[in-house]
Amino acid sequence: MTSSESADTARAFEVTFDGRPVEALHGRTIAAVLWAAGITSWRTTRDGGRPRGVFCGIGVCFDCLVTVNGRPGQRACLVPARPGDVIRTEEGTGHED
Repeated sequence: MTSSESADTARAFEVTFDGRPVEALHGRTIAAVLWAAGITSWRTTRDGGRPRGVFCGIGVCFDCLVTVNGRPGQRACLVPARPGDVIRTEEGTGHED
């Protein structure tokens, strides 16, 4: 383990995604935290309930929308994860492709 890896591990904290604890690292977006935890989909479409996650990664599309601490419509690719965040899946939101 390098010194930077041990520093990142020391700065780890927890967020909650759909009721389950997920480890996060400081400086990472919610999308990066979820992806690192093996969660690749966190929104469903209005029409058909198709799963969505990160698509553009720069906040242009609507695929990565989540509810963070009760605030819906947050772009997971832009919002930094913070200790204690409560993140929930959004169902039937956003624009269809």
